[in-house]
Amino acid sequence: MAKPSHTGSYYAASANDTRLRPQLNEEISVDVCIVGAGFTGMSTALHLAEQGFRVAVLEASRIGFGASGRNGGQIVHSYSRDIDFIEQHYGEKTAATMGAMAFEGGQILRRFVSDYSIDCDLKPGGIFAACNKKQFRELESKKALWERYGHKQLTLLDATQTQQHIGSDRYEGALLDDSGGHFHPLNLVLGEAAALESLGGVIYEDSAVTEIKPGNKATVCTAQGSVTADFVVVAGNAYQTGLLPKQESKSMPCGTQVIATEPLSKDQQQALLPNDHCVEDCNYLLDYYRISGDGRLIYGGGVTYGAREPDKIEALIVPKMLKTFPELKGTKVDFAWTGNFLLTLMRLPQFGRIENNIYYAQGYSGHGVTSSHLAGKVLSDAIQNQAERFDVLASLPQYPFPGGRALRIPYTAMGAWYYDLRDKLGI
Repeated sequence: MAKPSHTGSYYAASANDTRLRPQLNEEISVDVCIVGAGFTGMSTALHLAEQGFRVAVLEASRIGFGASGRNGGQIVHSYSRDIDFIEQHYGEKTAATMGAMAFEGGQILRRFVSDYSIDCDLKPGGIFAACNKKQFRELESKKALWERYGHKQLTLLDATQTQQHIGSDRYEGALLDDSGGHFHPLNLVLGEAAALESLGGVIYEDSAVTEIKPGNKATVCTAQGSVTADFVVVAGNAYQTGLLPKQESKSMPCGTQVIATEPLSKDQQQALLPNDHCVEDCNYLLDYYRISGDGRLIYGGGVTYGAREPDKIEALIVPKMLKTFPELKGTKVDFAWTGNFLLTLMRLPQFGRIENNIYYAQGYSGHGVTSSHLAGKVLSDAIQNQAERFDVLASLPQYPFPGGRALRIPYTAMGAWYYDLRDKLGI
């Protein structure tokens, strides 16, 4: 039987750690069993192991197989819906708690890299780029909003200043976040896995969970073994099916596409991104890009609803890249891949507890890099009876998509088309 493997991404081809962890083939007992070896699972596991908990992680495929090992590799703060939306819809108390957490995920990520000497090409600086005047006004509001919640490392750039950071004339202006940044995501999650193992945690790959049996001690079953644990954390996100059907009905996997060019010359890199910052634009269906550690342009964008695989990724992404950087016409694309993120109706993450000792966190709606690292801390705290922040996140309503599972894809695609049209018209 073939061993599980990563998708054919640049990240998989340049992974620092290619070891295959063992498959679970026995019955074991631990304090906490975590389902899913992505950022949510690893952050939770690492936080708990640092406090002396015995932790086992079960992964259906490989560490970082899902979104955690395929994403754009950018540190983007807050949530897919920003703090002003939360304040308007859920009240000042909820907004105050979530606002205080909105910039913590990036700090956790950086602490892991520093504390455990993780080699993941971490570089500072991120840019939000406005494609029209309306978006630039929204960036002015974002700066004021984030500064109100204590985040001060922000600089507005006009169109001329933006071209000093991005070698393109597409943008009306930008917001530079000095606390943003970018990195090799698969190497980060693999480094976190190694850190967990150094603290006594165990990770089993190729060990898909078939059932979770509730009880004072829950039992997590795989085809070849089982884990008995005081607590279980379900962290499969967009690649999880069947374990929590009620929660899965309130979310939808969506795909995004990414390419990596051949390595560019130093002059080309300097012309495209002189300060080596990462960039995402402000469109609803946004583009995002950065220079990798070995000098490739990594460029992503677009969404396929329901996580359908597009026929040809390059045909979707290369025109976007050339619209931003026409001088790259003829540049070879070495890698092209897709990755799924989990969308919720309100575009806010979903946290919850089942049977008192089974926790879940999912649905970061495109803001998973920082939100998942924050989730690990929040879940770890809740397991240690410090559940105030968890309870606030778990109190957010979790709605099914209109029309149920059958119609969620066309309805969501129609909504995305509407917002994409507004972006293009600048209204």
